Amino acid sequence: MADAAAWQPVVDALEVAGPVYVLNRRGRRPSGELGADYSVRTEIDDLDHVVEKIMTAEGAQRGLDLFGWSFGGLVALEAAARRPSAMHSLTLYEPVVRPFGRHVLPALWEADQAGDLDRAVEIVNRDVSGFSAEYVAQLRRSAVWDVLRRLAVPLARELTALDRHHADLPELGTLDVPVTLLLGGENEGVPPYGDAFASFASALPRARVVTMPGQGHLAHAHDPESLARHIEQALPVRRDAECDGRQESTR
Repeated sequence: MADAAAWQPVVDALEVAGPVYVLNRRGRRPSGELGADYSVRTEIDDLDHVVEKIMTAEGAQRGLDLFGWSFGGLVALEAAARRPSAMHSLTLYEPVVRPFGRHVLPALWEADQAGDLDRAVEIVNRDVSGFSAEYVAQLRRSAVWDVLRRLAVPLARELTALDRHHADLPELGTLDVPVTLLLGGENEGVPPYGDAFASFASALPRARVVTMPGQGHLAHAHDPESLARHIEQALPVRRDAECDGRQESTR
């Protein structure tokens, strides 16, 4: 769970040419509500619209370097496949795909119907992400908890939409755009993020796969500077200049 504000430390650490746009998906202020017909396709349409506006406003001849995290990683991949000519590169940090989160949907909907945002935050952190009870207790005592409660409002509908979305990963794997897949080392081979990541890595055999040692799903919060460096290194122009054509991986 995150919004654009949570990614500001990464943006501040980035050393890249040109503007950086960080989007708030639906359900995150100041963006609007999910809408009655919400689906993953809704998110893809939204991102495609933003890409079109940026391309028109900036006249970006070389295309955009698109980054997506978690749920947003799947959205970014699908949007890139829809408009490949607009893309210069694609970087995905631990993207997810069905059946991610399916096992918590009944409990999450129960919390949603009861208006129990505290329970929703606990479900996602304990039963999806696998954080300890002690970690969640610390979160409850911090100022972050109120932010997480707000971000939990659309969770049940988002995870339901994800579970209903049939992503054609083999077809998406034919995307002719440089792709980098970033994985937190703590999640390698570990469900649920490691399993979802493996599905993308298998479907995108030409992708550059990079593991960030010591990181989990929240690298943007725990080590934004390191994540910024990895994003920079994923950019084809930067990577070619630094590596002089040599194959690179931190796995």
